[in-house]
Amino acid sequence: MDPTNIEFIGEKCMISIIPNFSSEPLHLIYGSVGPFRAGFPVFVPLWLATHLRKQQKCRIVPPEWMDMDILEEIKEEEKRSKFFTKMPSEHYMVVAQLVMSTAPDDVPRCEELRTVIKDIFDTREAKLRTSIDAFIKGEGTYAKLDNLTLLEIHSVRPILPWSLDHISRYQRVATASQRDTSMLGLNTTVGSSSVPGSSATPASLNNSLFTQ
Repeated sequence: MDPTNIEFIGEKCMISIIPNFSSEPLHLIYGSVGPFRAGFPVFVPLWLATHLRKQQKCRIVPPEWMDMDILEEIKEEEKRSKFFTKMPSEHYMVVAQLVMSTAPDDVPRCEELRTVIKDIFDTREAKLRTSIDAFIKGEGTYAKLDNLTLLEIHSVRPILPWSLDHISRYQRVATASQRDTSMLGLNTTVGSSSVPGSSATPASLNNSLFTQ
């Protein structure tokens, strides 16, 4: 799955708009949205909201969590906790980026929000990479990380399988080398113990005969 697929999934999130037109409901593949009444809020998929906004047919209402106080609290909690904080939206980065890039005038304190959301994402990314590093160095076989979003999982997806594959190869080589060394040591021991046994008896007999 690449970032475009993740964005496609995130665009299905429902968001409120205030249309400046009136229309009957739109019947989409997965259901109907509307009706639309000028000046009255209505929930639509994010992709439709951005489409209508680009055509100047609506105003986007930012989600409740796109508030400076809420996001600052999430940011501080993320820094304090060693675990991942549950985010207010599974697709918070996709939603925030699309809303702020499409309708910056509809978002109060847009640039400040952009900065704090980026700080949250960077903090979680650093925490995720630290967790992966500890997991690999600890030679773990599985790990459980709660509250990660799809985009965050995707950001480390190329790294983890590659690292685990190399670790697995090294372990197989080490195991094979240890097995070969053990077999070589066993063969050497068996060979050494058989030689004295075959020559000690004749030597003892000869000595006894000459002594007599």
